[in-house]
Parts: sequence; C-alpha cells; structure tokens
Amino acid sequence: MKKNDHAIAYWKENIRYVLILLTIWFLVSYGAGILFKDALNHIRLGGFKLGFWFAQQGSMYVFVVLIFVYVRLMNKLDKKYGYDK
Repeated sequence: MKKNDHAIAYWKENIRYVLILLTIWFLVSYGAGILFKDALNHIRLGGFKLGFWFAQQGSMYVFVVLIFVYVRLMNKLDKKYGYDK
C-alpha cells in the first residue's frame, strides 16, 4: 500500500468513527432529551423523570464517555496504520 493510500484509508476510518460517535451523541442528547422525553418520563432515575435527567445530565455523561471511546478507537487506529510512533 502506498503512503498516500495508507493516509486516505486512515482518514476514512477516522471520519467513520467520528460520524458514528456524533450520531450516538445526537440520539442521546436530542432524541432522549427532547424527542422521546414524554415516553422516557414514565421511568424514574434517582427520583427524577428519565427524560428530564437525559436533558439535564445524561447527554453530558454520554459525551464524556464518547470522548474516552474515541481516544481508545484512535489509539487502535494509530497502531493499525503505524502512526503510534
């Protein structure tokens, strides 16, 4: 594989990871906090309605977790393509 093809494959995989993680974050923050809040409000978490909890705190927690997932994925991707040196 040429160096340029190597870099293009690396960035395609990187962009795919970013799009997947942003989609998850969108579904959690917008979907659970706004679109599906009425259905989620029937469930309680710590005394609060689940839709309210996602709108106020859940999306932030998910975002922080997704940051760690992204770091782990990128470390594996760097090793796969030899950019970890």
